Order: sequence, then structure tokens, then C-alpha cells
Amino acid sequence: MTRLERTGLLGRAGRLGTGIGWRPEIADAVERMPGIDWVEAVAENLCPGHLPESLLRLRERGVTVVPHGVSLGLGGADRPDQARLTALAERAEALGSPLVTEHIAFVRAGGPLTASPLLEAGHLLPVPRTRDALDVLCENVRIAQAALPVPLAVENIAALISWPGEEMTEGQFLYDLVDRTGVRLLIDVANLHTNHVNRGENPAKALDELPVEAIAYVHVAGGFERDGVWHDSHAHPVPRPVLDILADLASRVTPPGVLLERDDNFPEAGELEREVDAIRETLERATGGREAASSSPDGAGDTGGSGSAGDASASDPVPARQRVALAQAALLSALVAGTPLPEGFDRVRLGVQARALAAKRADVVAKVAPELPEILASDYRPAFLAYAQGHPMGGGYRRDALDFAEHLLLAGRPQDADARRALREWWLERSGPAPRSQRPAARLARVTRRVLLRH
Repeated sequence: MTRLERTGLLGRAGRLGTGIGWRPEIADAVERMPGIDWVEAVAENLCPGHLPESLLRLRERGVTVVPHGVSLGLGGADRPDQARLTALAERAEALGSPLVTEHIAFVRAGGPLTASPLLEAGHLLPVPRTRDALDVLCENVRIAQAALPVPLAVENIAALISWPGEEMTEGQFLYDLVDRTGVRLLIDVANLHTNHVNRGENPAKALDELPVEAIAYVHVAGGFERDGVWHDSHAHPVPRPVLDILADLASRVTPPGVLLERDDNFPEAGELEREVDAIRETLERATGGREAASSSPDGAGDTGGSGSAGDASASDPVPARQRVALAQAALLSALVAGTPLPEGFDRVRLGVQARALAAKRADVVAKVAPELPEILASDYRPAFLAYAQGHPMGGGYRRDALDFAEHLLLAGRPQDADARRALREWWLERSGPAPRSQRPAARLARVTRRVLLRH
């Protein structure tokens, strides 16, 4: 009997219901929105000791809050970072969440396993659907499960590129992952649509192969198509094909929860409400009004926590980690550092992915450091994209913003003296101790750096 058959993944009865992704920009609208049973918040944007007042008010009303991680990199070759796992666990406990979620993706590559510089993608990149990658992912999931106080669910991602030499379909890959670890699934139907357009994968076939009884909840989101490539933007209305995939999934199993994701280009509250209503209507039509009979994401037995070792050997797959590490480092280096393309990849599609990574990097840096586009005005984006071509990200977006500003200043830019002075002050304010010390020695150090940056 397989692990999937033994556990049944049936947990305690209950449902999440209909939800929406909580973001600070739409916090007020989410609080006023009728019929919202739960929300999901990006884990890395939360501080357990200083939770946003909006989330606290929602919790007081009985609205469930689920932390959604984006930086763990469970599909990467390295073992999950313990500090990141601890931070995710702290957020789950602070929010009283029934589960936490992350992605089946890698977000960094290089480092000791490859004896090369560690590179950050700043984005979720697909893992190859190979036995090596599955072995590594299963062990990383087990490590995460053991470190988390609540069950873990992992999300399928959208992809612009395909790995050569893949050995499994997405459905087979996810089935084996669940079978070996007991992990739950967060199925993003928008990502199934993206992979249909970009990689020719049939969403219905993926649903045929998925262990749908392992679904914790479902994501629904919008995007746009350009030159035959679908971009999973989370900044556009949900298209009909995505709702059709949701209907297909709901005709097979009633998902415990469904959530609308919107991360940018936020519309007025009425449009968000209409999108949530469209999701409800799709579910009602697909299920024929039947009551939920699927599992609760709070799980029971050994579907999460430290008892989730699974059937496979618990020994760390070191040789597989090394092979996966080399492959992922070669791909990421080609995407962000301009090194030669690995054999077997589509050159045109990799170019699309590289430009998308640089564009997202520029967008996130502009959010992390909004003063930069204010200081540089229309020069910000072209200057950052030019900088990104030869300067891979290695230390997160805040470090990236500082490095970009320093790069411009050392090159004597921007040309406008007032803008250059403002940029220098911004960089000095953030590159040293925080807050800036007024001690004579510290002030002298700032003056020295200021002089050096003039040359």
C-alpha cells in the first residue's frame, strides 16, 4: 500500500472556503469585501511581532490567514535554509494558521555544491522533472515538514521554459512527490494554463494524473499573452480559460479552498469582488451545488510536521544534489550572468525568460526602494536593465538596490547634478549603520565615502 493510500489525506472535516490574496495595497478593500472566508499573505512580507493591523482585524473576525512563502527554494539543490524555515514557522504560529505553503521551484543556484558564486534568480524557476530532481525535492520537503509546526502544501509553478531530457509529466512528478512525502498540494490553475500556452502541456491530462485528494487549496490568477508567450502577471483579470480549468478541477473534487491572487495593477474594489464572484459561480456550476467532501488543510495523522518522513530512504541524496546543482547553476548563470546557454534549451525562449527576470527585478527594486525611480525618473528603468545585464543579484532585493545606486555613482551618474546629489545621499543613508550615527568618527567615514564617490 502506498503512502497516499495509507493516509488517505483525509484530515479533519472542514473547509477554507473562498479567499483572496491579502496585499497592503488592497487591505481596506479586502476587509470590506463580503463573503471572504480566508486570506493568504506573502510570508516574507510579514514580521511576527508587528503584524499589519488589517490582518489582526481579519483574524479577530474569524478569517483564516495562511502564510505563503516565496523564497525557500524547495526545488533547489541545497538543503532548505534553517533560518528561512524558522521564519516561516514563526509566521504560521503568529497567525494561528492551519498550514503553510511554498513553491516547487528553485530561486538560487551556485555556491559550495558547484564551487561557484551563489546567484539569486529573484523569481520562481522550474525544476527539471527528473528522478534526480524528484529525489532532492522529496528530501527537501521532508526537512521542511520536520521544521514546521503545521502541514505544508507546495504549489506548481508557471514556466516560460522547458528542461531538456525530462522523464515525467507534471502530473506524474506531483503524484510521486505526494506519494513519497505525504505533502499536500496547492494547485494553481492559472499556472496550468500558462504551461499549456508556453510548453504545450494539456491541463486536463495534468488533472487526470494529479492526486486531487491531496489538494489543500487552489489559486486563480490572471495574466496576458504577448508574441505567443503567456506571462503569469497576477496583475490582469482572470481569463475564461483559467476559469474553465478551475471548473474541470472542481468537477473531479471539491477543493477545500479557492483563492484569487492579485499582486499588482490593482483595480477598484468592485472589480475584485466581481472576480471573486466569478470564481464562486464557476465552482457552483461545476459541483452542482454539492456539499464539500474533500479534505481539510489542517490535516491529521502524518500529513505534516516532524512525522512525515515517507517511504523512501531518509538518507540525503548527495550525488543527486550535486548533479541538480550543476544543471541549475548553468541555467541560472545563462539567464542572469550572460554565460553560454546549456545544451538542449530553446535559445529564443531563454531570451524571453532572461528579459522577464530582469524586468521583474527592476519592478521589485522599485518597490523596495521607491526613492530610486523618483530620483532617476524616466532614466530608472533603462539604467537598471543595463545594470542587470552584467550584475547578477546575489544578496536579495535591498542589497540589489544599494549595489545599483553605487554602480551609478561610481560611473558619475546620473548626469543631472541634483539627481546625483540626491542619489548619493540616499545611498549614504542606507549603506552604513542604521540610523546614521552622529559620532565624529562615523561622520568622518561618511564624508570620506562622499569624497570617493565624487571621483
